[in-house]
Amino acid sequence: MKILAVLAWLVAIGTSPRITPLLAACYFALLVGVTILARLPVGAVLLRAAGVLPFSATFAVISIAAGDAARAEALIAKSYLSASAVLILAGTTPLPKLLRGLESLGVPRFFTLVVQFLYRYLFTISEQAQHMRMAALARGSQSRRGRRASPRFRAASGAVATLFARSQARAESIHGAMLARGFTGRMEPLAAPSPRAADALFLAVGVLAAAALRFLPGAVR
Repeated sequence: MKILAVLAWLVAIGTSPRITPLLAACYFALLVGVTILARLPVGAVLLRAAGVLPFSATFAVISIAAGDAARAEALIAKSYLSASAVLILAGTTPLPKLLRGLESLGVPRFFTLVVQFLYRYLFTISEQAQHMRMAALARGSQSRRGRRASPRFRAASGAVATLFARSQARAESIHGAMLARGFTGRMEPLAAPSPRAADALFLAVGVLAAAALRFLPGAVR
């Protein structure tokens, strides 16, 4: 339900012919309200959503150079509002449930499986890096300003190679353990979710709010 609601928001934002300051403020106010209701840190969500601005600003500069300043403003506003909506979805939904929802909507299982393995193995690499760092500190290995760049580069490159070698070995042992437990290419949930009336109401409100802003009368636009 949340995925469908966010898709409705993305379609409404992306297909809006113009993003006036008032219309952008309406979108922004609703997103902030949803963030507060979801008990997410508003400042952190808004700050992380700004991570897309350097990429959209590049195309905005091109649009300004082509003499279309209105399109540049719309591009920045749409990218920021879309990123905020996606962050709210990711912040309120654990990744396994999110991927399960995507799979129920028809997303290929191979794609969701690759994403889930990538997510899990990133933690494996992080864990191995922490263990190597603790071992290096226990042996008295500390960075010094007086050391030359070349020895430090060789040490860092060797550490990275060791890290990936250990991570690969750890990943193979994890995969072997999964196969021993009956893994058949699909991670089954512990409990099958069932839709509730509150979920349908949430979807209806989200879609209606997106449609209302998309087809708002010309007084706002």
